[in-house]
Amino acid sequence: MRNTKIICTIGPRTASFEMLKQLTEHGMNVARLNMSHGSHEWHRTVIHHLKRLNKKLGGAVAILLDTKGPEVRTGDVSRDVVLKKGEQLVLTVRRQAELEANTVEVSYDGFVNEVEVDDTVLIDGGMISLKVRRIADKDIYCECLDDAVLTSRRHVNIRGKSADLPSITDKDWQDIKFGIENGVDFIALSFVRTADSISELRQYLQGENASIDILAKIESAEAVPHLDEIIARSDGIMIARGDLGAELPFEEVPLLQEEIVGKCRAAGKPVIVATHMLESMIVNPTPTRAEVTDITQAVLQGADATMLSGETATGKHPLKALAAMNTVARRIERKLGLDTKVRVPASENPKYEIARSASILNNNLHGSAILVFTRRGLMAMLLSRCRPGAPIYAFTNTTHVRRRLGIFWGVYPFLIKFSKDPEASIKRAIDKLLDRQLLMAGDRVIVVSDILVDGKFVETVQVRII
Repeated sequence: MRNTKIICTIGPRTASFEMLKQLTEHGMNVARLNMSHGSHEWHRTVIHHLKRLNKKLGGAVAILLDTKGPEVRTGDVSRDVVLKKGEQLVLTVRRQAELEANTVEVSYDGFVNEVEVDDTVLIDGGMISLKVRRIADKDIYCECLDDAVLTSRRHVNIRGKSADLPSITDKDWQDIKFGIENGVDFIALSFVRTADSISELRQYLQGENASIDILAKIESAEAVPHLDEIIARSDGIMIARGDLGAELPFEEVPLLQEEIVGKCRAAGKPVIVATHMLESMIVNPTPTRAEVTDITQAVLQGADATMLSGETATGKHPLKALAAMNTVARRIERKLGLDTKVRVPASENPKYEIARSASILNNNLHGSAILVFTRRGLMAMLLSRCRPGAPIYAFTNTTHVRRRLGIFWGVYPFLIKFSKDPEASIKRAIDKLLDRQLLMAGDRVIVVSDILVDGKFVETVQVRII
């Protein structure tokens, strides 16, 4: 079993029913749809496959729709542009069919007004570094700082700046509507700069009566001063380290990752570490030792999930990449053992105190598992925040809640029918765990459930021997 969840980006390599089935069987918890690529029809087919798989395998793979966001990209090039150090590359906002040699289009018309001489422009997450030497009308004349190769539609950043684009673009709204219509579980909002865009999306989802969690992607320098408010208003955070490392000095990214993970854990919000985790496995069948250490660090910090991007979307070895991430996470968690327990502060929130008490009780009694019964998922989320030293088996009667819980650290969600008598539900849940050999006779478990007292439901924390 693995406490740290894995998100896989679905792309041409993994969009078939058979490949999605294999990803599910190899440990994928959440499937990410990157709306920067693919048509709605393509994504609709993937969603259909995932829903079929969940039904066929009895699984609970959640669907995460990742918006394109207000990004700046280079245009299409007919062939790869080979750049040499010291050469000139012209970025242009001219819209014409043919451009001069070593001239590439950028997608944002206002880019020419925001860049300044001596700015550093980074393309493709910093794989190409340019120094702005001159600006003339609609052209930006840059010097290449290193040898590089430019391909089509690469992301463009200005070091230390964010483009003055709308927080949620027209395309994003179309994609969000598509996500609502097709029943996605999460929306990852790209290039969040302040909490206002979270509130704007939340209001829209409520107006559409859509029960979809909002994950704020931290990938711009402008978001950093607003972290606390963004975390407070969102349902979770994705640390998109690629673009973040392009806008900030790269040596700051590990420190910021640790800070964000810590803030999210303190707030009880799920946090995802993403981008470049197994980048070399897009081509190679085994990870670099540095990549193994990167996954290890995310697990040690207590991230709820780690994410694969190009590794599973377009890479040559998607299943091996997933297997590598799964293996590393499980090995580190085994080493940690009960050291994953954390001290959680007291609170005046009754439900949180119930979760905290259950976690402490489990750890002190060396329980085999915590069983929680939840209609909306809240109690399971609170238990995850406490990071107990045993698996959290969450039982719910709602398929959407079951899928949503799959992103939380240490939570293993199950779907059951609730009885009017809570004791009958508890027995049904224990039987299910015994059938799957997740519990054995003699195990000590903690049960968080309602009980009937004088005709009223009362929340309890129980110790039981199976």
